[in-house]
Amino acid sequence: MLALLVWLQVAGATIPGPARFDPATFDPLVQRGIGRGAYPGAALVVGRHDTILFSKGYGHLTWSPSSPAADPDSTLYDLASMTKVVATTTALMLLVDRGQLQLDVPVARYVPEFHGQGTSAITVRRLLTHTSGLRPTLPLFRDAPDSATALRLVFAATPIAPPGTRVIYSDLNAILLGEIVRRITGEPLDVVATREIFRPLGLHRTMFRPGRALLPQIAPTGLWRGHPIAGVVNDQNAARLGGVAGHAGLFASAGDVARFAQCILREGTLSSGRLLHAETVRAFTTRATPVRLGTTQEARALGWQAVPTGERVSSAGALFGPRTFGHTGWTGTSLWIDPDRDLFVVLLTNRAFAPRARRSFTLLHEVRGAVADAAARASDGR
Repeated sequence: MLALLVWLQVAGATIPGPARFDPATFDPLVQRGIGRGAYPGAALVVGRHDTILFSKGYGHLTWSPSSPAADPDSTLYDLASMTKVVATTTALMLLVDRGQLQLDVPVARYVPEFHGQGTSAITVRRLLTHTSGLRPTLPLFRDAPDSATALRLVFAATPIAPPGTRVIYSDLNAILLGEIVRRITGEPLDVVATREIFRPLGLHRTMFRPGRALLPQIAPTGLWRGHPIAGVVNDQNAARLGGVAGHAGLFASAGDVARFAQCILREGTLSSGRLLHAETVRAFTTRATPVRLGTTQEARALGWQAVPTGERVSSAGALFGPRTFGHTGWTGTSLWIDPDRDLFVVLLTNRAFAPRARRSFTLLHEVRGAVADAAARASDGR
């Protein structure tokens, strides 16, 4: 029996978890989001560094019951801002490991065009912790006719708050980080991420700009004249940047995100060899910004979100430990990792697709938090 379990794990199969990690634990929580109109379908995977404890799809890719059922292994979701950690931050971790990137130097060291007023105090580390002082976003899709012009607008951005003084979550930070990857390697982010991250991890269902053959397996995130739109990045700025950007553009299955989470929980090790140095993983996933009690300010690690999340209802729930880190995506995606419990929760939905609820994002927050708490209680044997 032990030999069979080892073979299943190596083969990537789901090994049934303890009885408390069963449908009765999670089904009512995820189905509640569908029933209340927050999202038409979802894929949930819960696991540890070496095993999958629970994996299940819920609902469908659209509100039509005749559309394909959501599946944790085959359905691709637009990860939106989860791109920031799965692709961009991980690529930067690799560059740190190789001595090609320094975190405490001005961004202009790598992107000389980024030299506006006040930008000299913006370091790579401050981009990663969202303490650069840059505004949350710019309407690149409206103001730039092409990707080159869009990048020039980002390079011309200047801080709206003194760098290093507070957290302002900004897509501009991640766009600049993706450009830093390109400047150092001489290759676009998608090429670097595919070769250096996705392939070594066996993430065969993770990609930028998925091909047309995969469209029936992609959860749509929009409607055009009544027809579902899938396979095109939902974020308009990422679309203007050609579908590949540091802040958005990645598509993946829940199963692939789970394998990525397992690598992070193993501090960068693969089944054979190592992707990242353990000390680099620890440095990037440790809370890096102070949090003042009694405020709604969110905590940040390097590239990752930390706890507290600054939300009224935390997407990480109330039970995950103080060293928890993760990230969410506007389209309805999330990953939370509690290293002290050796536990992760992947919940991917396409909330952005024609929600039937007036407060779909609030409902999704509640579902995320409830699922995380249920996973924590099951892990603790409660």
